[in-house]
Amino acid sequence: MPEVKQLSELKLVGIRVLCPGEQYVIEIPKASKVLSERMDEIANVVNPSLQLGAFVVEHSSNEEDGYWVCVEVSEYEEIPKDMFALTIPAQMYAVLRHRGANVEIKQAYNELHQWIEVNGYQRLANKWHLEAFHECADPANIDVELMDTVAFEV
Repeated sequence: MPEVKQLSELKLVGIRVLCPGEQYVIEIPKASKVLSERMDEIANVVNPSLQLGAFVVEHSSNEEDGYWVCVEVSEYEEIPKDMFALTIPAQMYAVLRHRGANVEIKQAYNELHQWIEVNGYQRLANKWHLEAFHECADPANIDVELMDTVAFEV
């Protein structure tokens, strides 16, 4: 069952994935594996076992295009080569936990979007959205919180 969460600002460090839309389901798990293998290069990691995906649905610039596979850091310090720092502002999210195959995420998002609409929220497609991966080693059996940025409809 979806719920609404308010998160404070997040400092993320990770790998940017930029590819054709249908390739993300293949490329994101590859980037996740690389990030896991390079975790010791990142300073001040808050929780090494929790990877976060960040993306903007309706990006307004090339800098916002793509998908970032990241970990949260308490502060930025010497960002590793080929990695990026990304600051996500404090935002409100509609959250749905999905356990199963990564190819089923689209259906889970459909459920979340319906819940958002029925419960009087508005999706903010031009803001950063998050995916918190509690388990992502096997793409056929993931555990992820899907977090769509929302606001109350006025």
